[in-house]
Amino acid sequence: MTDLKNKFDSVKDKIMGKTKENVGKATGSEETELEGKAQSQTGELKEKIGEYKEKIAKKINDTLDKNEDNIENK
Repeated sequence: MTDLKNKFDSVKDKIMGKTKENVGKATGSEETELEGKAQSQTGELKEKIGEYKEKIAKKINDTLDKNEDNIENK
């Protein structure tokens, strides 16, 4: 469930960030535009972290499964 929440949060940050960025551009507010860019980048970073966590978990699980198979076959 945490993985789904993390994905939702990253997508939410990217969408909200782009929205703020565009509002900032439309209104001429440099501060709002910058906040939007930062929030969008935060979403991108959360997404990358989630991807790396998944890859690491998969490698650990594969290694543990292989070790269990080796023990069972002895």
